[in-house]
Amino acid sequence: MKELTTKLLIIGGGPGGYVAGIRAGQLGIPTMLVEGASLGGTCLNIGCIPSKALIHAAEEFDRARHHAAGSQLGIRVSDPQIDIAQTVRWKDGIVTRLTGGVGALLRKAGVQVHKGWAEIEDGKTVIVKPPEGEPLRVRCEHLLLATGSTPVELPSMPFGGAIWSSTDALSPDVIPKRLVVVGAGYIGLELGMAYRKLGVEVTVVEAVQRVLPTYDEELTQPVLDALQKSGIELHLGCSVQGWDAEHGVHVRNDARAEEFALPADRVLVAVGRRPRTAGFGLESLQLDMAGRHVAIDAHCRTSMRNVWAIGDLTGEPMLAHRAMAQGECVAEQIAGKSRRFEPMAIPAVCFTDPEVVVTGKTPGEARAAGIDCIDAAFPFAANGRAMTLEATGGFVRVVARKDNHLILGWQAVGRGVSELAAAFGQSIEMGARLEDVGHTIHAHPTLGEAVQEAALRALGQALHI
Repeated sequence: MKELTTKLLIIGGGPGGYVAGIRAGQLGIPTMLVEGASLGGTCLNIGCIPSKALIHAAEEFDRARHHAAGSQLGIRVSDPQIDIAQTVRWKDGIVTRLTGGVGALLRKAGVQVHKGWAEIEDGKTVIVKPPEGEPLRVRCEHLLLATGSTPVELPSMPFGGAIWSSTDALSPDVIPKRLVVVGAGYIGLELGMAYRKLGVEVTVVEAVQRVLPTYDEELTQPVLDALQKSGIELHLGCSVQGWDAEHGVHVRNDARAEEFALPADRVLVAVGRRPRTAGFGLESLQLDMAGRHVAIDAHCRTSMRNVWAIGDLTGEPMLAHRAMAQGECVAEQIAGKSRRFEPMAIPAVCFTDPEVVVTGKTPGEARAAGIDCIDAAFPFAANGRAMTLEATGGFVRVVARKDNHLILGWQAVGRGVSELAAAFGQSIEMGARLEDVGHTIHAHPTLGEAVQEAALRALGQALHI
């Protein structure tokens, strides 16, 4: 078997792995990366990017239908149609450009990319099995695990045929008439709302009594209102028992001890993701685990010397930007730099309509931690730019210490609030206080003014409410 050696070997070419590779190459570290599927991982190929493309297409189609029904803006459109095959081709074109760009950046950084599946022999040796040709053995000084995560299947409804994973939902051959979404988390609601905008009859089934159960109720109420207004049927506090082609999805309302069936042409199962720990010999390393995920310290080190792990493999939050930051952190440490991965906050965005952003502590989390805090919200109903965008629902909320006004967290719900996430994260990382944000001049008219106004309101200095 042919043997190669390198200083750093990365298993996985998703956001964490490819960023680690690029940064390592920039720092002059001999680096190899192994990827069995396509560069870019779940995020670029079957997750973040294609889902946002589909969401955008659905929003444009829904907007056209809205204008066809009569718009107060004076716009008239007649009988809009959507060619879903062309939509998928457009989405795939974006994915191809981005993944091709990742490959070019890795080549520019001098990273050797090997297409194939990795099998770990030990902490210094990996067998790479390409789709064609003979396998090769790679020996390394440092091994970085960046294998990501996979969708959770329900035993009663394995993926295939009419049972969709999120991957299947992003490349439909036809638009179903009736879609049942199992799970009211961010993946289920993002795609469920998109399909509703495409004209599909959508029903959501969730085991707990709330949508987006990991977010606080004040934030999720505008999303719940939008779901109900759109005509999406909700069955909360219900569990799924199975599916058959004749009757659809079998559901049980646990509180009422009632069982019923929901007709469906397709069923999207979106009940979470689990770290990808099987199929590449991880067990041979006998690493310390934290539940289902690999345990790491503040340097992204595992329990084995010179074996590192990043991204979804290391647990929550399973976010591409967390994996990217960890990948950069590991590369710089291997290059001899002093780095730790201890961010003050990691923004989380839910691309529903309205969007939801959470960065840092919520009021409830701060008080549960024993912090004497103040919080204040500014509604988009009082924001001029929101009015011109017909997007006056939602608000921006800030949480700060009561004694010194140090900002602990930001939350927002509303159209386009994902673009506020950068400002939220930056203010927390820089140790900003309410006065810093409240007394910074924000451009008018912008949605960002709601950020300034929330800080001013927390100080008792609100101007426009």
